[in-house]
Amino acid sequence: MLCGGYTGVMGAVTEGARSGGGLVVGVLSGAGRADAHPDLSVAIATGMGQARNAVLVGSADAVIVVGGSWGTLSELAHAMRGGVPVVQLGGWRLYDAAGRPVPGPLEAGSPDEALTLTGLWS
Repeated sequence: MLCGGYTGVMGAVTEGARSGGGLVVGVLSGAGRADAHPDLSVAIATGMGQARNAVLVGSADAVIVVGGSWGTLSELAHAMRGGVPVVQLGGWRLYDAAGRPVPGPLEAGSPDEALTLTGLWS
């Protein structure tokens, strides 16, 4: 599992994946690993700031976006432009100029449903 590698949602995802025996790779925005979540299996310090989102999404088979921070919106946009499947668990709702929902991201009601909707988990 890939994530941003810090606290908050990233930390919860890290802890959950590790508790299930998963390999967790954090693609960090900073140049060092000192602030990385301690449960990461691997921490990649990019020094790229938010540009690391392109690396994170470009390395993913599917993306689950949680919540609505600006970094999350960036990841959603990179995934949609790159043809990477996107599942939303809360957060951003995107509309076109006419007020219609923008097609693309699937919406999940739970983490288990989000995993199933990626097509990578059954």
